[in-house]
Amino acid sequence: MQNSTQAANAWRILFLLFLANLFNFFDRTIPAIIIEPIRMEWHLSDFQLGIIGTAFTLVYAIAGLPLGRMADTGSRSKLMGWGLAAWSGLTAVNGLVGSFWAFLIVRMGIGIGEASYAPAANSLIGDLFPAHRRARAMGIFMLGLPLGLLLAFFTIGAMVKAFDSWRAPFFIAAVPGLILAVFMFFIKEPKRGAAESVQVSQERVDRPIRRVLAVPTFLWLVMAGLCFNFATYACNSFLVPMLQRYFLMPLQEAAVATGVIVGVTGLFGLTLGGWVADKIHQRVANGRLLFAAFSLIISTLCTAWALHSGRIEIGVFVAVFSVGWLFAYNFYTCVYTAIQDVVEPRLRATAMALFFAGLYLLGGGLGPVVVGALSDHFAHTAMLSAGAEQMTEAFKAVGLHDAMYLIPVALFFTMVFLFLASRCFVRDAKRMKEGLVAVVEPVGAAVTA
Repeated sequence: MQNSTQAANAWRILFLLFLANLFNFFDRTIPAIIIEPIRMEWHLSDFQLGIIGTAFTLVYAIAGLPLGRMADTGSRSKLMGWGLAAWSGLTAVNGLVGSFWAFLIVRMGIGIGEASYAPAANSLIGDLFPAHRRARAMGIFMLGLPLGLLLAFFTIGAMVKAFDSWRAPFFIAAVPGLILAVFMFFIKEPKRGAAESVQVSQERVDRPIRRVLAVPTFLWLVMAGLCFNFATYACNSFLVPMLQRYFLMPLQEAAVATGVIVGVTGLFGLTLGGWVADKIHQRVANGRLLFAAFSLIISTLCTAWALHSGRIEIGVFVAVFSVGWLFAYNFYTCVYTAIQDVVEPRLRATAMALFFAGLYLLGGGLGPVVVGALSDHFAHTAMLSAGAEQMTEAFKAVGLHDAMYLIPVALFFTMVFLFLASRCFVRDAKRMKEGLVAVVEPVGAAVTA
């Protein structure tokens, strides 16, 4: 009876974590959808547009380190509650600003609020679900990503059209987040390591960051995550404006097409991917990471072909790019779970904070600004090649399209690092389990004495 009650509580908590994750990605996606109206109003370059995403991710990554440590040592529910309230409130403030720099500063504040969430939520999931169910639980949690993106891409354009203002979505998005923040404070947390097969010490760990960085699998996964986030943030930041410029689509249609590519695919990729990953893991110890590496091969080929085909039918572009993104989503269920398998429970939030720091500082932080800078460069090159003296929207369309080739390149390197991580995963997972047993033995001896 107690086990069934604990299981039901775990799924209820997971549902709340999923909802908060959905709002997390919904809120952070708004600027990427309305980027063209912002560019026109404030006369910005693509490099400046990239800075909006980069500033957010840099602050997100830096703030995530101390907040991740707080999640390992303090109340995860309170940390998530205050963080959700902060980023939701600042999202509303984003709709009030009147300049590029004010907009940028508020986005950085939102980054601090959102940085409190992922390490604490991932740590909670690791304590709520045993190893053989974590990929599925992580898949459900990460459904907040595609659903948040899907909801944003399918509704933001309509909001802008209905209110005739790009500011309206920020006010609307803040309301549900502020309401959900209240529920976060009532989450009943499990003990750290409660889902492990052996008892886990609740004592603090000395030199936690050094302990985490000593795990080879973790380092390879950080490299993979760096490349993967470069690709995803570049895609999420510039796919809507690329469709508007290169394929001449209106904002609402471009947003919906992007929603299909990065949102609908995630619904299938994360649910089916988590289930397949768990099945493979039961037969092959490092099967999750091999499955993720294979998925990234397909993702690389599909995204590269879609871009290389030029101005093909928009339906064909969306279909092929969507197949690539469908397989790319297997990264989340496989890699996040692999980190849980090689890092002991007391260090998991710290590990996730370090992981996200690598992802966002050097991955998500660089993706938008590098693609934006290359877009400006390629647009200028196209203008000179045409013998023109004035920049036009046509040259900007070519520049942004060509800069997006960095996406399949980054996905290819993600695949390489995932394969390298798979080679040392079994050894590191075994070492983690042996370390848990070693921690328990002195405790048991003391009790007996």
